[in-house]
Amino acid sequence: MSPVIAPAALPSASTHVVTAVVQKAKPAPHGWTSYTVRSGDTLAAIADRLGTTTGVLVSRNRLSGGGSHLSIGQHLSVPKSAAQARSEAARARAAAKARAAAIARSTYVVRSGDTLGGIAARKGVSLAALLKTNHLSSRSVLQIGQKVRIPGAGAASAHRPSGGGRTMSTTRYTVRSGDTLSAIASRTRTPLAKLYSLNHLSSRSTIYPGQKLKVRGTTAVSRTSTSGYTVRSGDTLSGIAARHGVSLAALLKANRLANANHLSVGQKLRLPGRKASTASSANTFAGRTYPSSTVGAANRNRDTLARSSVPTRDQTRAMIIATARRHGVDPRLALAVAWQESGWNQRQVSVANAIGVMQVIPSSGEWASQMSGRRLNLMRTQDNITAGVVILRSLTRSAKNVDQAIAGYYQGLYSVQHHGMYADTKVYVKAVKAHRARF
Repeated sequence: MSPVIAPAALPSASTHVVTAVVQKAKPAPHGWTSYTVRSGDTLAAIADRLGTTTGVLVSRNRLSGGGSHLSIGQHLSVPKSAAQARSEAARARAAAKARAAAIARSTYVVRSGDTLGGIAARKGVSLAALLKTNHLSSRSVLQIGQKVRIPGAGAASAHRPSGGGRTMSTTRYTVRSGDTLSAIASRTRTPLAKLYSLNHLSSRSTIYPGQKLKVRGTTAVSRTSTSGYTVRSGDTLSGIAARHGVSLAALLKANRLANANHLSVGQKLRLPGRKASTASSANTFAGRTYPSSTVGAANRNRDTLARSSVPTRDQTRAMIIATARRHGVDPRLALAVAWQESGWNQRQVSVANAIGVMQVIPSSGEWASQMSGRRLNLMRTQDNITAGVVILRSLTRSAKNVDQAIAGYYQGLYSVQHHGMYADTKVYVKAVKAHRARF
């Protein structure tokens, strides 16, 4: 019997090994993307669907067991298709174009006549944000051709209220001496662009003390009651409005009048009511509270001027120019200060009892009288202008520069020189200089 010889070429069962041939993952022609495993997926089915091989997927994702154990929700790196690559390239081009447009929108080239406030309003951003982004201050001077960065440009839609949002309520703000539109916007937390829109203004618009502006309100404005007034000899609608603390526009509207010049003695007028204010707020102006005696004198002077005949705005302008020239003061500076103080309106009287065109208080009027060599009556337009002009003359001679002289008219030169300009003084100086450039 022949011996049985086991073939040497055949390994025993205990040493049998199944070797999987794994294809090395080559770089994908269009790059890689991610695929999330779903219920029922197999590696072979995924490879077939994506036009690749199981070997490439095993190698790329370092799968053990040849990829036989997949989990739902598992992320696999898979080759992109040509269609996917084209789609992503198109999206990338669109994004690059959008970025380029955003960069173009975020840079503004200064043109002749531009102001920082005007640029901010035009671009729908706050003046404070514009100054901060460009490391500027309210006193910075713009140059034609200068590039200004616009904060948040290209993302304006993210800040626009949706159609279903709450409508912003508004209330009324009365312009005070020294106010500017940007300062009012900041004080009332109304975006400058919105302030322009609500009041049909632009960066070149001029405001004047006593003017009523719409600003953002936090609560709805309640209806006001009305009362009556009988027209007397010498009355004017503007005088009646000033005496009763209402705007001329409101008085016209309440009485359905189209012409402010047609009044008859004995005529009955409806007076739009106004909300009662506390004694402290009635005596407060620009952050300062004045004694009742000062406020009472101011009310009496206001009533007197409301019944008095005063020059027209054009006549007042001519008087300011002539007086400034006579006293050696720059007429444009005198015009600018007078416009900022009163809008060239002799009937203006502040709660601090600053009177008339130049808004001179009685104590300053005494000083002006001494410099003029005669007694000046601040209730008379010519004397009022003279008082303001001689004060300006003294300030320009004593101050280090024009800015300090302007600040001295508002804050007091001693205070400016020893304490520097207050924040509201800086706003005042900027406004006067802007007016001066126009005149």
